[in-house]
Amino acid sequence: RPANSEVASVQRPQWDNKAQYILTCVGFCIGLGNVWRFPYLCQSHGGGAFMIPYLILLLLEGMPLLLLEFAIGQRLRKGSVGVWRAISPYLTGIGVGSMLVSFFVGLYYNTLIAWILWYLLNSFQDPLPWTQCPFNENKTEFVPECQQSSTVDYFFYRVTLNSSASIADSGGIHWPIVVCLLAAWTVVAICCIRGISTSGKAVYITAILPYIVLAIFLIRGLTLKGALSGIEFLFTPDVNELVKPTTWLDAGAQVFYAFGLAWGGLISFSSYNPVHNNCVQDAVILSVVTGLTSIYAAMVTYSIIGFRATEKYDFCISENILTLLNTFDLPESSITTNNYDAALKRLNSSNPDIVLGLDIHTCDMQKLLSEGTGLAFIVFTEAITKMPGSPIWSVLFFIMLLCLGLSTLFGNIEGVVVPLKDLHVFPKKWPHEALTGLTCIVSFIICLLFAQQSGLYWVTFFDNFAGSVPLLTIGLFEMIAVVYIYGIDRFNKDIEFMVGRKPCIFWQITWRLISPLIVLFILVFYLVTQVQQTLTYLVWDPDSVSSSCLDALTLEKMQLINENPLIIQVCVPGGVSSSVICGVPLMDQRCDFSFGRSPQRGRPHVRFM
Repeated sequence: RPANSEVASVQRPQWDNKAQYILTCVGFCIGLGNVWRFPYLCQSHGGGAFMIPYLILLLLEGMPLLLLEFAIGQRLRKGSVGVWRAISPYLTGIGVGSMLVSFFVGLYYNTLIAWILWYLLNSFQDPLPWTQCPFNENKTEFVPECQQSSTVDYFFYRVTLNSSASIADSGGIHWPIVVCLLAAWTVVAICCIRGISTSGKAVYITAILPYIVLAIFLIRGLTLKGALSGIEFLFTPDVNELVKPTTWLDAGAQVFYAFGLAWGGLISFSSYNPVHNNCVQDAVILSVVTGLTSIYAAMVTYSIIGFRATEKYDFCISENILTLLNTFDLPESSITTNNYDAALKRLNSSNPDIVLGLDIHTCDMQKLLSEGTGLAFIVFTEAITKMPGSPIWSVLFFIMLLCLGLSTLFGNIEGVVVPLKDLHVFPKKWPHEALTGLTCIVSFIICLLFAQQSGLYWVTFFDNFAGSVPLLTIGLFEMIAVVYIYGIDRFNKDIEFMVGRKPCIFWQITWRLISPLIVLFILVFYLVTQVQQTLTYLVWDPDSVSSSCLDALTLEKMQLINENPLIIQVCVPGGVSSSVICGVPLMDQRCDFSFGRSPQRGRPHVRFM
């Protein structure tokens, strides 16, 4: 371990000011996952009930590991590889693991940014292109595929991605996405070309603008009909969820994901601080900001979801009223939204056979609210189309997503470039600009995998597995390395040297015992549940009804399960194997037909057995 004077004398880039450092860390942590994953998990686990384990684990799991990464990076003045190699050469693998996770996550993250750019460019139209189905080539009718599904689904799956029917069917390159990918990686390269000297200035926009846009959306959302219903649904707790292990598992994983722990970016950022910077205060500030932002973003999301659900509910009631009026030849004002339930009950009592034969839809407000947040490109865009001045709101929305994605990607690139320098993979004379440019070029080439027509399915796999088990494993080994190899007493003295006082008893207990046990429990429980589950992914296949490998009984089941479009579960060719990017051994898997509901929009999904 270097002496104090040696550590302090290591020449590193410096932040222009403390605000720049905090904004960079906030931008890195507050990404797309906080805006979309947290609201979805709240919906999945009983609304406000999920916030209880989330806030508890944020305190006992997130804050201690966050301070650990801040302190070790600031003290040793190195990136994720250099820090762990300085402690022990045998720990170099922790840094390499963080670098690889940052690299893999950065690949699919920038693919999402490419999709955001595509939607942003298409938002400068009135009406928005996903508000109506296009005509066929003869201009005689709408495209059948769009009519079978919905306009927002069709625009996302067919127009934006031109998705194939299986992950095994690459379908070739979809060039509009390639162009957007090139633009996305170019923007990232320009912002990160000189490290924090350029990305540190970009965060003044990418970290602050999302909060402004979220505030605008919240104000607008609260003025929409049904917004309060959505927020009420979010904060109505289902206490039964608190006794379910999966609730605590998801809360723990979300804390890891929300803070960007074990990616290496936070270690690199803190290494640019002055040695005597108050890293304890920084960890507390960032923890509070991250937790409050997650709740804040959830309120914004569910104000819009409440409006969307109310619009669907009102439309459902209106359709049913029109059916009843036409069937029973009633005056137009005899059935209204206010007396609909009583009128339906009266007609059902007097004419049960007629009512039974009608196409009366079940209009359930709670079911519409609990459909989940789903994909930003589907659910939120659908809600925006129903808002007055929809193009303006669409532009604001996708600018916000663009800023959220870019600010997180700055940390991912830092988590790759700095370890590459520490590993001396390339000659020392290579400047930072060359390594950043090379990283972005290689990443763009690999991202062409996601620009195929099967790219959505690969993005799904990367999203599900690249940032789950690896992060938990790396985080666990980070705590073991600092507490039991580097030495907790030595670590305490380092913090005392930097901050001026020894860490309090809270940090001691969490570092030594509570945090490692929590992460270990989450990791083991996650692996056990994953082994018991089958690997699934959603597939878009509007021609599924013509598939020759389905018998009549299977087709009948499909018609009962599917909503739109018609989708089957596609068998993977015998020679294809699926590998999970999480250190789990490669598994050859056979495919069997099995029907189930997808957690998103009730869609069927492909299942590997």
